[in-house]
Amino acid sequence: MIKEIIPSFQWVKTYHRSDFKNDLFAGLLVSIMLIPQGMAYAMLAGLPPVIGLYASTFPLIAYALFGSSRHLAVGPVALISLLVFSGVSSVAEPGSERYLELVLLLTFLVGLLQWVMGVLRLGFFINFFSHAVLSGFTSAAAMIIFFSQLGHLLGIKLPFQHSIVQLLIEIIPRIGETHLMTLLFGLGGIGIQFFLKWKLPRLPAPLLTVAASILLVYLFQLDQNGLKVVGHIPKGFPPCSIPPFRFETASVLLPIALPILFIGFMESISIAKLIATKERYKIESNQELRGLGMANFVASIFSGYPVTGGFSRTAVNYQSGARTSLASIMAGFFVLLVLLFLTPLFFYLPHTILASIVMVAVMGLVDVKGVRHFFKVKKLDGWTFVLTFLTTLILGSEKGILIGMVFSLLVFIWRSAHPHIAELGWLKKENLFRNLLRYPEATTYPGVLLVRIDASLYFANAGFFEDYLHRHLSEKPDIRWVLLDLSGVNDMDAVAIDTLEEMMESYRERGVHFLFASMKGPIRDLVQRAGWDKKYGNIFQYPSLSHALEEVEKSKKLEDLNRKPPHELDGLKKT
Repeated sequence: MIKEIIPSFQWVKTYHRSDFKNDLFAGLLVSIMLIPQGMAYAMLAGLPPVIGLYASTFPLIAYALFGSSRHLAVGPVALISLLVFSGVSSVAEPGSERYLELVLLLTFLVGLLQWVMGVLRLGFFINFFSHAVLSGFTSAAAMIIFFSQLGHLLGIKLPFQHSIVQLLIEIIPRIGETHLMTLLFGLGGIGIQFFLKWKLPRLPAPLLTVAASILLVYLFQLDQNGLKVVGHIPKGFPPCSIPPFRFETASVLLPIALPILFIGFMESISIAKLIATKERYKIESNQELRGLGMANFVASIFSGYPVTGGFSRTAVNYQSGARTSLASIMAGFFVLLVLLFLTPLFFYLPHTILASIVMVAVMGLVDVKGVRHFFKVKKLDGWTFVLTFLTTLILGSEKGILIGMVFSLLVFIWRSAHPHIAELGWLKKENLFRNLLRYPEATTYPGVLLVRIDASLYFANAGFFEDYLHRHLSEKPDIRWVLLDLSGVNDMDAVAIDTLEEMMESYRERGVHFLFASMKGPIRDLVQRAGWDKKYGNIFQYPSLSHALEEVEKSKKLEDLNRKPPHELDGLKKT
């Protein structure tokens, strides 16, 4: 029981000393990457940079103990930072005490919701989120994040805007206010990071960029010439307190917490599952919810803000040879050491360098390949991507993701209400029944309509099937038998059964009879409970279309005999 609650007990009991070196090295590299990113993402969230460091300590340890992934690197990420800022800034002024209080309560609320969903085993909800929606949202949010950092890059104080249109309207008229030194530093930071990633990908490009910029500012006192720096960062243990919980405030923050919860979970579990598949261990979605919930709960207590698993840091953790969750524990420990002893080193860190780190990090999130793939495979998924992308850019992150989700659900409902139905014919050479649209050479049977339904039947699509059948029987008035192949039907509801009964009663008056083939056991149980065996006999007991066709042939012969004159029947009796 305790192993299910705290999965870390499994790897602790079987831990090999030989893995410690790998975990230590991976934890060190992740912390080196996390320190500048944490500060940059906190600034993106409208928070002091030190809050990003607080969120990179104990939350990592909490996830390592309660999460199911051995490699996931939890911490601040760009998308969640954007959602925090765009949501809470509409309620309180960024930088104010009230703003920080709301962010801490929001973090607590996200953690609580994730934990409760994990306990109630609601991890299956991940299946209802279209990848096209998430990809479109991520791509648009990456562009909003990129442009939101232009103010820091140019040295212009700009109010945050929720859409890229508003951002550009705000920036373009003030482009003449650009602080040249700030711009050069920012562009230099971007250039250094790209160069190091290209030529020396193993080196921690963000940290080296931070170190070089701090050194330059300190040596030449560039902060005296208008270059804005981070300044004093509090040194010491993260402040510990439980955020005051008020239902009125929580109800205001709930609409902000939900997209953070969903997107954070999706981002986390997607990379966790990818690496777990390579390493041949299982990721349990409900345990992941509990692990992330505990990480955010701990973040709220230790003055952090919402965290989740990050793509780039997880990839670094894995590629660095991490074996267990001890690597995440070590990463949190190293960041804690920085907080205790090394924060004065970051006094001269320019804001524009933090902005350059964010901008470089989000450039890879624009999914150009993804949208091409969607349009190539399924155009409707491509348009779902485009709709989510454009609405997020124009209307903002919360409205964009909401519109994308609603549209994807409407697409799902439309697809469910329009199941694939095929008229079949017989291919003698292959000895199979096949769709006449794809195999027009297939043989049909006079007076018989063969139909295969490739979806479960329920209230939303029963009417569509009824219309399909009515259309085909109107076009072919000579049809006397309708044979339904139900091999693709896994379920029916009472409405679908009632619709089938009404159809059989209606068409029987016109001389059209129904037979059902390949009906699965659970469906047979349903129609038997509906009394079909008493009402219609064994019309639903045929194991295949071939067996149903044999019944049709027997009935046709019997009809032919009944039509013959009496003197011909006498001759048949003699033979």
